[in-house]
This record gives sequence, C-alpha cells and structure tokens, in this order.
Amino acid sequence: MDALDRLAEPGLDLLDRVDTLLARGAPEHHPVWPLLRRLQVLPGAALHSFLGLHPAPLATAGHAVRQLVRGYDQVCATLSDQVAWSGPAASAYGRSRAALLHQIDEGPDSLVGRLESTAGYADALADWVDRSRVAVARTLADVLGSAEAVAVVAATSPGREPSDGGAGVGEAAEIARRVLAVLSVAYDGAETLLREWSPSLGPAPWRQPPQRPVRFDAPTRLGW
Repeated sequence: MDALDRLAEPGLDLLDRVDTLLARGAPEHHPVWPLLRRLQVLPGAALHSFLGLHPAPLATAGHAVRQLVRGYDQVCATLSDQVAWSGPAASAYGRSRAALLHQIDEGPDSLVGRLESTAGYADALADWVDRSRVAVARTLADVLGSAEAVAVVAATSPGREPSDGGAGVGEAAEIARRVLAVLSVAYDGAETLLREWSPSLGPAPWRQPPQRPVRFDAPTRLGW
C-alpha cells in the first residue's frame, strides 16, 4: 500500500463532493474548464479510475517477457550447431538457417529484439505509474488539508440546501483544477511513452532470405 492508497478513501469522499458541486456548474472563465473539456471527466471519476493503476503488475509482465528470451536462446544454439554434411542441399539449408538466426536474434526488428522492447515498455510504464501515483498523492494531500476542502465539505453536508450564491462551487472548481491538472500531466506522460515505444512494439517483419537457384550436379559415380 502506497501513499495514494492511504489517501484514497478521504480523497474520493472529497472529490465526490466536488463532483456534486460541479454538476451545478463552475465559475465562468475558471481555469478548470479547459481541463474538463480535455479530459471529459469529473475529478472524482478520474481519480477512481486512476487508483486502479499499479506498477507491480507491469513490472511483473516485463520480467515474464524477458524469460521468453531463454527459449529463443535455446533455438539459436540448436541452429548454430554445425552440420556434418555438404553439398547443394547443405548450402541451401545453411542459407535458410542463417536467415532464421537473423530473424530470431539479430537487431531490434528480430523476435528477441521485439521481446526486449516489449519488456522495456512494460518497465517504462511501471515507472510512469509509480511516479504518477506519487504526484497525485501529493496533490491529494494538499487539497485535503486546504481551506477549499473545508468549504466544500460544509456546502455538501447532509441537510444543507444549495444556496443562491452557489456556496462551495468556486472552491470545488479550484480543487478540481488542481487534481485534473496533475492527472492531465500523468496521462500526457503515458501518451509520450506510447509514441516513443510504438515503432519497436509492432510484429517482427519477416526478412525473406535471398532466393538462389540450387544446382544439382549429376553424380557420375552412379553412371547417370
């Protein structure tokens, strides 16, 4: 359990209240509006979704992917064994074997290269989740102890009727701005990672070995 997990219950309670007040609207020209339009979600719902992100499963996935490389290493070792025969068929086999070795474990476009990239992406995502959860926890701790939180709780207490002056709405908008701003930065980081890693995450393209005609000489010892 990290800091964000410990703050989740009071944080969700406060942001649910914020969502309730924002349902009545927010002050005109308040900086929360661009964030609401961009993320298309209220802060309570946004935090609820974000709480489901944890770094451990992603780190475990990266480790599991790296274990698959061992299987390819064994295949490469088998293909690298020299064959004790010669002739045109052996030469054709040698060319195909070299092409397969190249496909499996030579360069970033190989099967092993793609596995390593996938594991690296999982590790990068795990690190992003960890750093983002720390940032969100800090912001949540700040707003929970703020004067705006006191006003929001007072405005949404049981039995409290909405006033004509919109009590607590401005404070709710400010809390929403702060929470949505840090979540927006977090999601920007995820999109950046996807753009950076996408070129190396696709299927490994098959690099067709050069096709050379195989010439079979008639064996004279058989009298052909």
